[in-house]
Amino acid sequence: MRRFLAVAEELHFARAAERLHIEQSPLSRAIKELESDLGVQLFERTTRSTRLTWAGQVFLEDVRRVFAALDQARINVKAAASGYHGTLRIAVSDGIVPSRLAALLAQCRAEEPEVETRLFQTPFAQQVKGLHSDLYDAGFAQSDEVGDGIVSEPVWLDPLVAAVPARHPLLAHKRIPLGELLRYPLVLCHPEACEGCARQIARVLRTVDAEPIVADHVRTHDMLIALIAAGYGIGLTSATHIDDFRHPEIVTRPLAGRAVMLTTYLLHPDGEASEALRHFIDRVRSDQAPLPGDKP
Repeated sequence: MRRFLAVAEELHFARAAERLHIEQSPLSRAIKELESDLGVQLFERTTRSTRLTWAGQVFLEDVRRVFAALDQARINVKAAASGYHGTLRIAVSDGIVPSRLAALLAQCRAEEPEVETRLFQTPFAQQVKGLHSDLYDAGFAQSDEVGDGIVSEPVWLDPLVAAVPARHPLLAHKRIPLGELLRYPLVLCHPEACEGCARQIARVLRTVDAEPIVADHVRTHDMLIALIAAGYGIGLTSATHIDDFRHPEIVTRPLAGRAVMLTTYLLHPDGEASEALRHFIDRVRSDQAPLPGDKP
C-alpha cells in the first residue's frame, strides 16, 4: 500500500521509486501484483503519463484512511506511555479565532489534564469525511452542510466587519453601506481553504445587485491582513479575528443596516459520545455566544 500511495501521489513511476529509495522495476512488479490481487486496474499507463482509474481513486481514499488510522494508533500508544488516559481528536477548518481556541484548550488542560487534545487543520470537506470515518471526534467549521450522521450546532457568533486600509475614502462612513463597499476591490478568503466562511460572505454579497471586484483570494488570515494593510483591497472578516490580528494600518467599520454575524459550528458524529467528548462539548457550549432572537 505504501508503494501504491507513492505512485498515486507522484503519478510517475520513476519519481515514486526515487521517493521510496528502490528501483523502478520492483515497484512496477509490486503494483501489478496489487492489481492482480484486487482484480482491478488501478492505473492507466501510457508512454507519456500515468493516471489513476476510478477504482484507483476510490482505493487511494481508503489507503489514506488506513494510514491515518495507523498514525492515530501510534499517537494513542505514545500518549498512553506519557500518562494520558484518553485522546480527543479535534478538526479545525475555516480559520477559527486563535484566542478563542487557545482559551478553550487551556480550559481542557486545566480541567482534564489526563486527556490529550490533538488538533488537525483540514479543509471542511475532509473534516466531514474524517468525522464519518472516525478519524476525528469533533470539529469546528463555519458551515453546517454536513449531511446525515453528523450533528452541527452553532456555538460562536462574530460580527462581520469591513477591514479597511488606513486613510481610505470609505472611512468617511461610520457604518459602511455594502453597495458603497463593492465599488472597491476586495480581498476574500479562498473558497476551498475557507469553504464555510467563503459561503457565508458570498451570501452577504449576493444581497446587493453588484458584481464584486476581487483583488485576491487568500488561504490564511495573516495574508488577508498583509494585503489589506498594503492597500490591495477591502477585507470582510469577523471583528473577533481582527481583534486577534491588530494592525496599525487597518481600521474596521461595521456594515450599514442590520448586523451580519458569521457563525461557527461545532460538529460531531451523531451517536453516543465518550465521556471526554461529552465534557468537551459542554465546555464549548458554556462559551456559546447568544443566538439572534434568544431571550436574555
